[in-house]
Amino acid sequence: MLALSHNSAVETRDALIVGGGHNGLVCAAYLAEAGLNVTVLEQRDIVGGAAVTEEFHPGFRNSVASYTVSLLNPKVIADLDLHRYGLKIVERKVSNFLPLDDGYLLAGEGLTRDQVAKFSQADADRLEEFNTRLETIADTLRQLVLETPPNLREGGWLSALPELIKAAGLGGRLGGMPMGTKRDLLDLFSKSAGDWLDGWFESEPIKALLGFDSVVGNYASPYTPGSAYVLLHHVFGEVNGKKGSWGHAIGGMGAITQAMARCCEDRGVEIRTGCRVAEVLTEDGAAAGIVLESGEVLSGRAVISNLNPKLLFGSLVDQDALPADFNDRIARYRCGSGTFRMNLALSELPRFTCLPEAGDHLTAGIIIAPSLAYMEKAYSDARRQGWSSEPIIEMLIPSLLDETLAPDGQHVASLFCQHVAPVLPGGASWDDHRETVADLMIDTVDQWAPGFKQSVLGRQALSPLDLERTFGLVGGDIFHGALSLDQLFSARPVLGHADHRSPLKRLYQCGSGTHPGGGVTGAPGHNAAREILKDVRARRI
Repeated sequence: MLALSHNSAVETRDALIVGGGHNGLVCAAYLAEAGLNVTVLEQRDIVGGAAVTEEFHPGFRNSVASYTVSLLNPKVIADLDLHRYGLKIVERKVSNFLPLDDGYLLAGEGLTRDQVAKFSQADADRLEEFNTRLETIADTLRQLVLETPPNLREGGWLSALPELIKAAGLGGRLGGMPMGTKRDLLDLFSKSAGDWLDGWFESEPIKALLGFDSVVGNYASPYTPGSAYVLLHHVFGEVNGKKGSWGHAIGGMGAITQAMARCCEDRGVEIRTGCRVAEVLTEDGAAAGIVLESGEVLSGRAVISNLNPKLLFGSLVDQDALPADFNDRIARYRCGSGTFRMNLALSELPRFTCLPEAGDHLTAGIIIAPSLAYMEKAYSDARRQGWSSEPIIEMLIPSLLDETLAPDGQHVASLFCQHVAPVLPGGASWDDHRETVADLMIDTVDQWAPGFKQSVLGRQALSPLDLERTFGLVGGDIFHGALSLDQLFSARPVLGHADHRSPLKRLYQCGSGTHPGGGVTGAPGHNAAREILKDVRARRI
């Protein structure tokens, strides 16, 4: 490993941010606003990480990786003034559409209760209480999203005291909940989504509609313990002040990160694309800069990583500069979403057998997974053979809400497909099986919407390996690490380092591998900037 020599020709930046994804940009914007000079280094030729809009077929543009808006934090939107920089988010006209063999279920404002009653009046009668109790938990946890978790540290009582006080405050907040809410909270952190939903409802359609969120980005059965929390994680969001809503950024997800980049540039941030970082430099037991693959050396008073923790500590940092137990824990940090992502250019809109006419249902998240049992089988098949012959698919047609994405009269579709194995069994390569699985995904939609396959003019297929190579999503993991109890809150990514600081002084993390986890939230970037600025004020940087 190289050591950084003091060369007056090398300008020292206050902060070097590795990775120009949305959290890196958010962190940069806050640091620059506080007066720091900041450089963001992005390996691709476009800033935005996985939240980008690109042309994938001539004349057709789409959000090629992350694809829908809800979790982007309102405070981040306001603090970076993203609407002034061009961000416009519109709501889906219908939230979700679940095609079934014997009908369909629609969910949305003023729709869901009557739709559920088609299958079970008892379930329709329970829906309001279910939503109220889930929202109560979500409201409590929303308050923690922009807070740094209590961080368990080694050392004497003096260093532990601030964290004990923080933990006591959190305990007091949770302790003030009604007992019923505490019980719900315990259930949602420990139970499977299937067990949780089976305890509430009797009809399969509503359980499938709600249970889908428990397997999004989660390579697990809906009956895997802990999957109820993943369901809850997807309820945290809001669109234009409406809690739990989902929407679309006009211009695609890249509109979010382009607005962030414009904010950064106005605040004096230097953004460099096409810059792959090869190494984090150390000096006297602290991060001191980085080396690019080109050989260029950059000096920084702080180095901040927006990468998956496994990439940062496994590839860029000298293992000898880190504690052995920390290295071991990072090596066992679990990643892998079981996600296969597709973008399609369509000559026409799909016509579903259960609801063939065009309508607002096509603006929804269209979920092909009619039951929890279907989802469980998809997972077990993928574990055994690499992918399921009956996969789980969510399809969005954003061009119905955004005419900038496709030529007149034509459309783009996003397919977000579960479950596929992050690593194929038997040593097989995704490069050899990508197109076979892409065909399967299109054929699956065609079974529910005959003629769909013939409408496909072009496609882009991204296997878990492609997602890793292109966007740094290890194992295709959209969350930068599984959202399991051992990798959440004070244990994300490793117990003792939940405060965005690493064992190496002046090396920080601002990505989704830190609290509160994945999704296009901006919260990790916001929280990391706050902790870094504390160290600046304390002259630790």
